[in-house]
Amino acid sequence: MRIAIMGSGGLGGYFGARLARGGADVHFVARGKHLEAMRRQGLRIEGPEPMHVKELHATDNTAEIGVVDVVLLGVKLWDTQQAIEQMRPLVGPQTAVISFQNGVLKDQYLRAAFEPRQIMGGVGYVATTIESPGVIRQTGPMQRLIFGEFDGSRSRRGQDLLAACLAGGINAELSENIQREIWQKFVFLVGLSGTTTTMRKTIGPIRAHPQTRAFLLDVMREVVAVGRAHGVDLPEDFADRSAMERADTVSPDMTSSMHHDLERGNRLEVRWLAGGVVELGSAKGIATPLNRAIHDILVLHAEGAGRG
Repeated sequence: MRIAIMGSGGLGGYFGARLARGGADVHFVARGKHLEAMRRQGLRIEGPEPMHVKELHATDNTAEIGVVDVVLLGVKLWDTQQAIEQMRPLVGPQTAVISFQNGVLKDQYLRAAFEPRQIMGGVGYVATTIESPGVIRQTGPMQRLIFGEFDGSRSRRGQDLLAACLAGGINAELSENIQREIWQKFVFLVGLSGTTTTMRKTIGPIRAHPQTRAFLLDVMREVVAVGRAHGVDLPEDFADRSAMERADTVSPDMTSSMHHDLERGNRLEVRWLAGGVVELGSAKGIATPLNRAIHDILVLHAEGAGRG
């Protein structure tokens, strides 16, 4: 199976390395010093299960790769349109394009650029960071990929990708309701990213204080209401039960990548997270005042330090 990793950072680099370790024909698309290091010394994963993929194909020119079976998209959301143009040489009539990016707007952008049958849905879970060029550190034991066809079928391409993932030791699942999986992650992610970034705290103190705990829960309730209004199969009490249970069981030191980006002066994905909830809520007449507040609070930081 020929697989292109579009965006070889924390998520793409980690899962791409595992796929390569399992025997898949993996091609990494990267840039800058990270690309130079991968070409020179391969890709090293540090953490609970360290690995070193010494021999790999890494490039910034997708035309060198040509058409592949699967494109795994993992770039930051603000780079999506640029990545779509760059990935066109990778996509043939039978290619599956799967976004493992944050949020729910991502697949709308892919459907506007490619044929709907070429798009599969995906959700990725892993805590990683680029420690240095060519080196990715996994900061927790959790790693999981969920993907599937939007029509719920168990396609041959989905089963082939599942086999490639399992061969590489990835905790992978082929879902028959991938839209619900995407929104389930979105509910928790919007709550986690919105609270940790605006409050500049990890999840521990936020869930422990009655006032901030209530804010977190209400932020996630807004997301559930918007998803249900768009026809997503989410239980009405999903935020109160499943999402809040997850918030209570993760490490108290857990925070969001958006919180890290704010501290580092990087661009923020708030436009597609809290801002995405506001946009989708407005389309269905659903009020989302807390997510609007989060977006409004962070908008001056959204372009990164010195560019707001």
